[in-house]
Amino acid sequence: MADTPADQSADQRAGQSADQRADRTAGARWLGRVGVVLVVAGLALGAYVAWQVWGTNVVSQRTHRALVEDVEQTWRDRAGDGAGASVETDRGDVSAIVRIPAFGDDYAVPVLEGTSDEVLAAGFGHFSDTAEAGAKGNYALAAHRITHGEPLRAMPELQPGDEVVVETRQWTYTYVLDTGGADLTVPFTAGWVLADVPANPDAGGVQPAQEPGQRLLTLTTCSELFHTDDRLVAFGHLESKEPTTP
Repeated sequence: MADTPADQSADQRAGQSADQRADRTAGARWLGRVGVVLVVAGLALGAYVAWQVWGTNVVSQRTHRALVEDVEQTWRDRAGDGAGASVETDRGDVSAIVRIPAFGDDYAVPVLEGTSDEVLAAGFGHFSDTAEAGAKGNYALAAHRITHGEPLRAMPELQPGDEVVVETRQWTYTYVLDTGGADLTVPFTAGWVLADVPANPDAGGVQPAQEPGQRLLTLTTCSELFHTDDRLVAFGHLESKEPTTP
């Protein structure tokens, strides 16, 4: 017996219902896959942020300690041999050790030549076109404020009168800050802060004493804890110099 129109209509409805169920099942599978991808991406992003904020600090702080120990031992071994002050390491040439008493008695961070990402991951970077430690001119240093050991995380807490001790193989130089760590914010392109005698182009702006022949120190770091194109800058002058004790 041939199907009646009613039977054909029922079959069509059943087919449509099956198709709809299949579509819903496929949609659910697709949404589930998207959800899994989003969860994995979120976990990966969280892991990356955690690594940048905490992981790099652990690694870099270990690097700081290891470099300081290696350099101090090398300086002791070289005592009286006339060799240069810089020590070659797998992270670069270490020329000095910075100690900032305001940051604690155990604060000691190596100074490496240059300001590349690799250098700043290992300690302070010395701007290569600026004066050497203790010399006339401007001894300019940069360091991270967050991640990679955070040598200058507490930069805004520095006050005029705080000491920055720069220890080299032969001499230990004590600089005294003339400006606080939060007194001056400049764009990262403000090259004037690296001049022998930095002169602020803004009339009445923060700057060191405008006297030639000074032995100055400049500290620079990011002005905010996360990404920023601005820099905090503090200026100081050489207060004293004494032989480094092996």
